Amino acid sequence: MAVIRLAETAGFCFGVDRAVKMCEKYLDEGRKVSTLGPIIHNDRVVSELAERGCSIVESPEEVEDGTVLVIRSHGVGEDVYRRCSELGIEIADATCPFVAKTHRIVDEAGKSGKFVIIAGDRDHPEVEGIIGHCSGRYAVAGSGDELQEALKEAEGSDGIVMVAQTTFSLEKYRIFTETAKKNYTSLTVLDTICNATHRRQEEAAELALNSDLCVVIGGYNSSNTQKLKEVCEQYAPTVRVENANEITREMLLGKERIGVTAGASAPYPLIKEVLAKMSEITNNEFNFETELEESLKPVHRGQRVEGTVIEIRPTEVVVDIGRKHTGFVPSDEVTEDASVSVEDALKVGERYTFLVTKVQDLEGVVTLSRKRVENETGMKEVLAAFESGEVLDAYITEVVSKGLVANYKGARVFIPGSQATLRRGEPFDQLLHTHQNIRIIEADRERRRVIGSIRSVLEEENSKKKEEFFQTVEVGKVYQGKVKSLTNYGAFIDLGGVDGMVHVSEMSWKRIHNPSEVFSVGDEVEVFVKDFDAEKGRISLGYRREEDNPWNLIHTYEIGSEFTAPVVSITKFGVFVRILPELDGLVHLSEMSVEHVVDPANLVKVGDEVKVRLIGIDDERKRISLSMLAEGEKEAAREAARAAKAAQQAEEASAEPETAEAPAEESAEASEEE
Repeated sequence: MAVIRLAETAGFCFGVDRAVKMCEKYLDEGRKVSTLGPIIHNDRVVSELAERGCSIVESPEEVEDGTVLVIRSHGVGEDVYRRCSELGIEIADATCPFVAKTHRIVDEAGKSGKFVIIAGDRDHPEVEGIIGHCSGRYAVAGSGDELQEALKEAEGSDGIVMVAQTTFSLEKYRIFTETAKKNYTSLTVLDTICNATHRRQEEAAELALNSDLCVVIGGYNSSNTQKLKEVCEQYAPTVRVENANEITREMLLGKERIGVTAGASAPYPLIKEVLAKMSEITNNEFNFETELEESLKPVHRGQRVEGTVIEIRPTEVVVDIGRKHTGFVPSDEVTEDASVSVEDALKVGERYTFLVTKVQDLEGVVTLSRKRVENETGMKEVLAAFESGEVLDAYITEVVSKGLVANYKGARVFIPGSQATLRRGEPFDQLLHTHQNIRIIEADRERRRVIGSIRSVLEEENSKKKEEFFQTVEVGKVYQGKVKSLTNYGAFIDLGGVDGMVHVSEMSWKRIHNPSEVFSVGDEVEVFVKDFDAEKGRISLGYRREEDNPWNLIHTYEIGSEFTAPVVSITKFGVFVRILPELDGLVHLSEMSVEHVVDPANLVKVGDEVKVRLIGIDDERKRISLSMLAEGEKEAAREAARAAKAAQQAEEASAEPETAEAPAEESAEASEEE
């Protein structure tokens, strides 16, 4: 007895199904309905619709008054819409969303000056519709030779955009793409092959690989049915039938494994009839209803479904949920964990559970969410961790005014500022976008409100590590640490689970205003123990080294050594000159000039290079005295001043007698005059 296997994707695709249902809807309402060309490539369905009053027209001008014109899933050109509008015809547009997307692409490409290459059958209605939306130069390629001609025609264009008929062969399109890319670097290839077509062709190949015979059901004028036949023929003997009458005993004779698939235009009753005929011939009790039961189950909002990821796109993930709907997961519905990429969260070929958030029956599309499933699972684990005290690995997603928001498998956990760090008041914004171990300290099941603590975990860990640390610590011992956080007064260094602090005064030999001038969070540093208090758990660390103390360098110079150095600051009592890196000396007013100096700024300005001489070192006060005067110049000036003063005094002394007689003579003369 032969084993018959039916492809899950066999039969109506959502685009064709929607178009047929659209016609049936208006017929059920008693409306007059016409379709622009056969609504489907299946004579049986077309005949059934015709019996109900659905007519076929070749142009809008043939549509009778009061008739609804249904645009089939293949789509039409822009000119058809314009003519329908001018004639006042009511349109029911059943254009497949994948086809409509291609229409928008070629229109935008043409308007931007790009050349469009359409991979497909020039005479197919869908391709004719795509051409009708080309606003610029284009070419159609259905073979390798036609592709080469199209590429030659595209020479000199600003760029090339290549699209495909939605039912085009995936393998053939891949070859087209590789060929075109060898000739043009400015080529943009867009995946416009219908996802349902993609899945149908892949399943057909897999089916054929495991079959002695493949039967492809569908109309002889159906493009996608022909493509399925071509795919199956690569791996197994294949026959194509349009109805059950074409199935013969000779066809199935000696075949133990028979695979069956059907084109997008094959209705379920037709597939059922073909399978029944095959079962009768092979004595196989194939139950078509059972096979289709799962795929035809309705999908509703809020339902959980199992699905296999079949493609990851820039903005969404495509999922096969085993129904006649295609599942799409928007990128922002994949995971709440910002540290995990879509590619890491979901893997192509893997099965996951999803939550249905939206159903669009007419489009055959279901919108799904993975993160909402994770959220429910994560919340259960969080509540369990609250009961058990288990530590969880959570990702910090937000910094808010009063704390942090963490994510654990989709569950939201609030961490108050007082519970975010080991010490109260310590900045916690640096924890953003990091993984942290947390303990759940409060959980409200009804309000789904969860509060976590990082501090609780750190205190527990540090308690153990401190005990071990203080058993071996000693003053002067060197440790490799990592800067954990910065405050205005110092830096906390993680010594491997135990924190020590480097005070700002111990960071550098030069004056600094903030620890951030020396350290950044995350820096790996070497520090040494200056002091510790085991009872209080405090560790004081040093960073600057005595051998790096610039003060030690000054003693390598003798008194009288000369330097040419810049003025770095000016005060009312003198100027500071930087004679060595991080080492300044003072030139007092009295050492700036032999003359009296009232304002140093009258002689020099900051940045001036001046020649100075070392005249004193005060180790206790850490002060360096400099002079801008040459050696002996000050003494020479003083001697000159003393000599000048002595000469002046001598001159004044020799003039004293004359000065004393003058008044007497003047008095005598005055008496004589009297």
